[in-house]
Order: sequence, then structure tokens, then C-alpha cells
Amino acid sequence: MASLSKAHAALLALREDLVGEVFAPGDPGYDEARTVFSGTVDLRPAVIARCADEGDVVRAVRFARDLDLRIAVRGGGHGLAGTAPTEGALLVDLRRMHEVTVDPAGEAARVEGGATVSRLHQATRPYGLAANGTAAAAVGVAGLVLGGGTGLLDRAFGLAVDDLIAVELVTADAERVHASPDENPELFWALHGGGGNFGIATALTLELHELPEFSVALLLYRPEFGREVVRTFREIIRTGPDQVSGAVTCPASGRPVYGALLTYAGGEADLRKVAEPLLALPYEAMLPGAEALRLLDCFPGLRAHWSAECLTDLPDELVDAFCARAEAVPVPVPSGSRYTLFPGGGAAATGPARYPVPYRDASWTAHPFARWADPADDERALAWVRDARADVRPWTTGAVCLGLVGDEGPERVGAGLGAGNLLRLEKVKRTYDPDNVFRCNHNIRPV
Repeated sequence: MASLSKAHAALLALREDLVGEVFAPGDPGYDEARTVFSGTVDLRPAVIARCADEGDVVRAVRFARDLDLRIAVRGGGHGLAGTAPTEGALLVDLRRMHEVTVDPAGEAARVEGGATVSRLHQATRPYGLAANGTAAAAVGVAGLVLGGGTGLLDRAFGLAVDDLIAVELVTADAERVHASPDENPELFWALHGGGGNFGIATALTLELHELPEFSVALLLYRPEFGREVVRTFREIIRTGPDQVSGAVTCPASGRPVYGALLTYAGGEADLRKVAEPLLALPYEAMLPGAEALRLLDCFPGLRAHWSAECLTDLPDELVDAFCARAEAVPVPVPSGSRYTLFPGGGAAATGPARYPVPYRDASWTAHPFARWADPADDERALAWVRDARADVRPWTTGAVCLGLVGDEGPERVGAGLGAGNLLRLEKVKRTYDPDNVFRCNHNIRPV
């Protein structure tokens, strides 16, 4: 650690050199800048550099290396582990770097490192193009994609990381590196699931897909129909085309309510046709399009904990276990707590097997998601998530999407990357970050 006088001088120089803003403890704006999605995270970085461009990122990395500080990165700030505002580290905040530039002729988009899923969708929609992404609009694109990337178009187009064409990166040596299939191909391979372990992604280039229409509907049911809703949704996915996807969820909103979210990479008439078995059940309400997605989105501030398990199948026994646990959410208030099943298969399962994303062959993903306001409920909420994972363990594939979990230990990191990929990833880590400067993440240690 540098001396106080050296640290003070370096901080003054950073304030002078950065085009963006610099926040230190006690500065106006510091507390806002360190706040992330989950209210359970209350960490204080030594310095926050809100970068305006790639040059700022280079300056910030040099500052951290000169003072021997760890480096954490914030894109969307939705990571469960709360590693963005790591205690005593330099936080590189990319939120000012949020531009999305679409090349409609080339069906591609350049997405800056701080752009969110909502910005990406807003930029691509006018051209009838789309990139895969989660329903949570405020999630950062870079974190989603580099962590593997699962979303509502997995079955139609594959995982979000399958669309990765190139990455612009600032390494631990403050060097600017470009990774693509032809340039630094080993780094490009590692970025398909390896997350922020190898540097700070200042921009991604993503392949886009033609999607003139995208149809969404959310059907809500009373809890006594829960098991029938889940089984019906399961059959729609099993027998329907790859264009159909969505989720079945049980949110806590005073009392359990089952929601069947159906999405279709096509028109509303086709969506209604595949939805007929669900429409035949006695639903309470049907919410269309953007209204449905808004209801499922989550806003920051509350305490939160979640996890995930990838599943081999969804037999009736598992459906019963899912429904029993979903209806036992420990804080049944309008908090946003819910238990969700996402379908896999389709283009996600048949995508490129060479990348370190071992969960692409999962048939379903179970995703318990607890949110609550009172710290006194912490243990009950965490126990509910643990119990939900234990319920489905007989049907797990052993893999996990790291973007859906927090810090659950090195074994889970291995499960998210694939045991056969770890040694190769560790060698890439040694090349680009031998000192493990970027370790505020699902960490890959250099060999």
C-alpha cells in the first residue's frame, strides 16, 4: 500500500487528468456512486472513477496499479456479490460509457461497457434487429454477455455470448487490447464466460438478429392452479417451436400468484396459438407486452439474495417441489421476491460447444430470488434460497450460469466454467493479469 502522501498526490492527479468524475469518501455524490442494486451491499471503495471514455479507463488502471489497489468494475451494478463497490478498492464506474451504435447493414452493434440491456434494445428495435438479453432492463450488457448471457431469446438465437464478435479491453497493465476470432483468439475464447477476469471491457461488438416482431404476454393465476400452470407451460415448451420461450414464476405480492410469461420471436397471432393451453386455464389477468415485462422487472434498493441451478429435466416430482417452495416465500409482501423456472433448449443447446459455458445444455434453470426490506429477515430469506437449491439437487446438471449467482465459492466458479476449461482459463489469466488485479469477481486465479 502506498504512503498517505503518495496516495494524496496520486488522487489529486487523477482528479485533474480524468475527463469523468472522481469520488472519494466524504465527497458529494460518493454514496450514490457506490450504491448498487442489492441493498444488502454496503461497501466503501477507496476511490470511484466514473470514466467518460477509454482513455479514462487507462488512466484509472494506472492510478490503481501505482497505489497497489485492487480494481473493481461497475457496468450495470446488478451483480449479487456486490463486488462493484469492493471495500478499499478502486471502482471503475462505466455508466457514462453507454453508447450503442448500430450497423443495420452489417447486422451488428458496438456496445460501450456501461450500456444497459434497455439501451441496447432501444437502439436495435427501430431496425427490426435484436440481441439476446434479460427481461431486467437495468442489467449491464457487458456483464451479462461476458458472464455467458442467458435471456428471453436463448431458444431462438442462442446465448447472448454466442453473439460476441469482438471485445475492446483495457488490461491490468493499462494496455488497450482488441480480441476477436482473428486477433488474440485465446483471449476471445476466454471472454466467452470468463467475465471480467482479464481486463475492463470498454466496448463489445455483437451480432444482431432479424426480429421484426417480438410478442409477450403474462398470464396470472390463483395459487390453487399453480401445479397445472407449470405442467402446461412445460408442455408448451416441449412441443412448441424454438421461437417460444419465457418463464413460469411465483411472485410474492401479499399472497402467491403464479405467472406464465410467454415470449415469441414473431407475431402476436403465433403467440396466441402456442398459448392456447394456458388460455384454457382459468386465469385472473393477462398483461401484454411492455406492461408484462415491467411487472417482472426489479428496482434497486431492497435487500436481495438469489441463486440458480441448471436442471436436466422438469418431472412432476420437481414441479411439486418447486410449487411448495415458491408458496413458502418467507417475506410475502410486495417486495419482488419470486421463484422462477426458465426453459432451455433450442438454439442455446445447439450453440458452439467450444466455449466455457457448460450450462448451455440445461433443459430448465431454477432461479430463487428473495428481496426484503428488514435486516431482521436476512437469515430467513437466505435460508429460503438455500432450501430451494436443495430441493432441486437430484435433477441438477452440475453446471451453473455464473451471472445468476453470487459468491458461492471456487467450486461453483468451476461449475460455471467447466472443470475441463479451468486450466486453459488460468493460463489466459496469467498472460493478461498475472497479479490477479481483477479479482473482484467470479475469480479465475492465474496458474
